[in-house]
Amino acid sequence: MTFQLGPALLFCPADRPERYAKAAERADEVILDLEDAVAPGAKDEARLALVGHPLDPDRTIVRVNPVGTAEFALDLAALEATDYRFVMAAKSETATQMAALSSYRVVALCETAAGVQAAALLAAAPNVVALMWGAEDLIASLGGTSSRFADGRYRAVARHARSTVLLAAGSRGKAAIDSVYLDIPDTAGLAAEAEDAVASGFRATACIHPSQVEVIRAAYRPTPDAVAQARALLDAAQGQRGVFQFAGRMVDGPVLRHAETVLRRAGA
Repeated sequence: MTFQLGPALLFCPADRPERYAKAAERADEVILDLEDAVAPGAKDEARLALVGHPLDPDRTIVRVNPVGTAEFALDLAALEATDYRFVMAAKSETATQMAALSSYRVVALCETAAGVQAAALLAAAPNVVALMWGAEDLIASLGGTSSRFADGRYRAVARHARSTVLLAAGSRGKAAIDSVYLDIPDTAGLAAEAEDAVASGFRATACIHPSQVEVIRAAYRPTPDAVAQARALLDAAQGQRGVFQFAGRMVDGPVLRHAETVLRRAGA
């Protein structure tokens, strides 16, 4: 079973099976959510829907309730009745939690203060394929009230958590997934944040509404100019020995790798 991550991962409440097919059609991967998107009284209904309305297991992630809770045990029993093998572990904080999902490929969701602090340990778990961070649960775990300023910029603690999770994932060669953008009508803000995510090294961005999918895809898709510049730079590097200049800019190994990344994202 393969898992080609991103760039647009769309959350879908697991208790809304009528939305499953549309979500799968619109997004690169679907995150069927058994946790925060489902009211406490609808958890059993969500698990029944999960089992009864299968999607492509190669393009589906199931977000389960925190490991160790009663709801998690029920989630795991439902999962075992499906072909899904990619799981997002809510409120991940310890390697022991990851071990409880040893038969699954796990996206560890770092969304508490303890989870962000443990990001490097979570990334080291052999069954963890990616890390994601969550701003609002993180702020709630700190006793705060908002992850962003009124103009949409993240507060310092959220920026620190975002960077911490990205660095932890990268240090182990794992993918990093950027958090959701809650202001659905603000497509310009989402585009700017997704552009920053791809430039920083995130492999994907999660979203909460189908209208956000193409905005994220466009941000992760290199422009024709960027592709042409990357090709020209790599062509110019042929036959060069060590550092050289191109278009007035110093070029060395890391700059060449940046260009290679652009072409890889463009599928070239």
